[in-house]
Amino acid sequence: MSLYPVILCGGSGTRLWPASRPDRPKQFLKLIGDSSSYQETLKRLRQMPGAEEPVIVTGRNMLEQVLRQAAEIGVRITVLVEPEARDSGPAIAAAAAYIQTLAPRGVMLMLAADHHIVESEIFQQAATVAAKAADDGHIVTFGVEPTDPSTGYGYIRPGEPLENGVRRVEAFVEKPDRKTAETYLAEGYLWNSGNFAFRADVLMEEFAQFEPTIAQAARESVDWARRDGQALWLDKDAFSGAAKKSVDFAVMERTRKAAVAPAGFTWSDLGAWDAIWDASPRDEAGNSASGDVQLIRTEGVLARSNGPFVGVIGVTDLLIIAEPDAVLVCRRDDAQSVKILVDKLKEGGRHIVQRHVISASGGVARQPITKEDGAEVEIWRLEDKSAAVLPAGTIQVLAGKIEGEPKRHKTGDRFDLDGPMTVRAKGSATLLVTRWL
Repeated sequence: MSLYPVILCGGSGTRLWPASRPDRPKQFLKLIGDSSSYQETLKRLRQMPGAEEPVIVTGRNMLEQVLRQAAEIGVRITVLVEPEARDSGPAIAAAAAYIQTLAPRGVMLMLAADHHIVESEIFQQAATVAAKAADDGHIVTFGVEPTDPSTGYGYIRPGEPLENGVRRVEAFVEKPDRKTAETYLAEGYLWNSGNFAFRADVLMEEFAQFEPTIAQAARESVDWARRDGQALWLDKDAFSGAAKKSVDFAVMERTRKAAVAPAGFTWSDLGAWDAIWDASPRDEAGNSASGDVQLIRTEGVLARSNGPFVGVIGVTDLLIIAEPDAVLVCRRDDAQSVKILVDKLKEGGRHIVQRHVISASGGVARQPITKEDGAEVEIWRLEDKSAAVLPAGTIQVLAGKIEGEPKRHKTGDRFDLDGPMTVRAKGSATLLVTRWL
């Protein structure tokens, strides 16, 4: 059996605003520990016996982050680049069509990039069981034993047993209200984790039966794709012919081959800030703090700062998230309502809902400082060996070294540019960049 891991890397993580935004969504943020959830997913796969090189499905706007974060941890990947977002159905179908070019009966382990899984060994055991069932022709989803009557997850009603604890799926049900979720818990329902295992040919047969436009678009977008290094750019014209549907609606809720494998690992989709608090290490008062934060007489608080100092005194059960351009404060049990705030910001045309004030690309982070009538000032932070095109203006090296033409510049140097100049950091470097308007 050939096992091909495929990671879906899309979405914007609306409920994790202001940290997660479309320009830098949650799967690339280091929300728990020193690695992003995307990197943690790659690490788990690296330990998976017999797994082939991971295939990542993402959009063009996330390609750089996908490649950069994989390189940071030394994982070689292939990336399928979607020309546009058409939900998970076409994305997964394109991945299946691509895997068929490598191994017609290859088993795919389809994972989300933004989930948190604690016990890697238990995950590997569950994935092995699911892959075996998939090799036998089942389309397998991972069902997680609920720990509480959550209203934030879809549920699965397990049916008759198959082998190794795998059972047929009797029904998929949508996110319930609290009372219904309590009933599901009592009746042995499972959380639907949204991770799958299936043979590429089996899934494509189901797409051809239920959603033929998706199957055709997937095959043609792969057949006519353009290769560029690690990236395979799916053909735009072919891909646009796919119906815009999730894999749940397109296949899982209609197929007779659906099965559910037991997932005994601790799992969260990190869908909202209360889930981050729940998955984070906490002190004896139930607090989780990161960044420049000081807590006094607080209990059950998640406080994070990616910029300003945050002081918290005498409160309980709050979420406090500070970014350089936005601060969120709400009760922990009202975390799902962050989406309402984001929707209102969108209605008002506020750019802070779409992108961070500190832009990051190619290992260079740019932070606006001030803009006056005659000048625009920014701090540029360059990672080791990263290249940047400096604009015409005045440049001061605050820390580190950069190489450009005709010479190197080091900490304390100040120079003027009449036109753009390309430089490369020698080690990390910080620059003060002033454009004269």
